[in-house]
Amino acid sequence: MLKIWTMKQQQEKAENAEAAAAGDMADLTLPDTMRMDFADPDDMLNFTLIIEPDEGMYTGGAFNFSFAINQNFPHDPPKVKCLQKIYHPNIDLDGNVCLNILREDWKPVLNLNAVVVGMQFLFLEPNASDPLNKDAAKELRETRDLFKRNVRLAMAGQTVHRVSYDRVLK
Repeated sequence: MLKIWTMKQQQEKAENAEAAAAGDMADLTLPDTMRMDFADPDDMLNFTLIIEPDEGMYTGGAFNFSFAINQNFPHDPPKVKCLQKIYHPNIDLDGNVCLNILREDWKPVLNLNAVVVGMQFLFLEPNASDPLNKDAAKELRETRDLFKRNVRLAMAGQTVHRVSYDRVLK
């Protein structure tokens, strides 16, 4: 009997998270440089966000991020991961994203719109002061022109500092 009760509670949590995510989706306003892709149209909790910056150092690229919303949403932030290996101070080689509202600054009053705006800002103004990729951040701080050149090389699928990157140019 206890097992059935626990399963029912888990199902209710999942339904509540999906309802919260669906509400967020209805209020979500994506700029022209972003679109969402749902591998399973019935699963609102897992999707891909494609960002195609039209200004800044990452112009011309298409960057895919997986979003996984857990059962505690909106109390827990979505899990966001870059699906390509890119040269960026706030995204490590495993695809982890350093965005404060996805970690310690998350609050239940935040929504997916806040995350989308934060993701867009990472491509407009990479943050060298809170890096996951320390080498890229150091280069951005010390030799911005070299950093820009290496971003272009990496986006073209070239090797930068002995690391091969995924081609992300459209």
